[in-house]
Amino acid sequence: MVYGSGYLDRAAEEIQDFLAGSERVLFLPYALHDRAAYAQRARERFRKMGFGLDSADASCDPQEAVRKAPAIFVGGGNTFRLLDSLWRRDLIGAIRERVADGAAYVGSSAGSIVACPTLKTTKDMPIVEPPSFEALGLVHFQISPHYLDPNPGSTHMGETQEQRILQFHEENEPPVVGLREGAMLRIEQGAVTLKGAAGARIFRRGRDPVEVTPISPMTGLLEVGS
Repeated sequence: MVYGSGYLDRAAEEIQDFLAGSERVLFLPYALHDRAAYAQRARERFRKMGFGLDSADASCDPQEAVRKAPAIFVGGGNTFRLLDSLWRRDLIGAIRERVADGAAYVGSSAGSIVACPTLKTTKDMPIVEPPSFEALGLVHFQISPHYLDPNPGSTHMGETQEQRILQFHEENEPPVVGLREGAMLRIEQGAVTLKGAAGARIFRRGRDPVEVTPISPMTGLLEVGS
């Protein structure tokens, strides 16, 4: 949610356009503890957008549900719990294969991070320990959602999100998109476009951060070493 609007309101038009042609969506509610309540919330919101929604958690065979899904939505919550659930249900490979076969993937917050190579750019507490930090790898870069710019007037002495991303780049190569609230990435045929109501900050190892505003293609900014 973005302050002043409801659940998925700011992304509704983009989701409707991106999922055009799909009547139903498979929801993976594993980032929250009460998965039934989470699925119901998502079901009501997607119904308003014109889509039916099924919960993978309600299926007796989540892998088969993923293999048959015309579109997949992975919601936000705790990234460690989400990735742990995907690994323990053997859904990592199934999702990769289904998206490679053409299924649309929509990720919100934690759902966007698990689309990346790893969960190393999450800000969440490790309330559970996944078998691996390896995530879906649907994109080759990292996303750091809910990005907050440093506040020069703040008296908080802890690390800023920018400092944490710079620490990530002390040990890792992939570029990181600091995605502000209200911003989203639309990826089709390998092209990445920043959309939404807010900008993003692109971090690349050994380079100065780059500010990107909607609507902007991001070609050349997200390659390792670019």
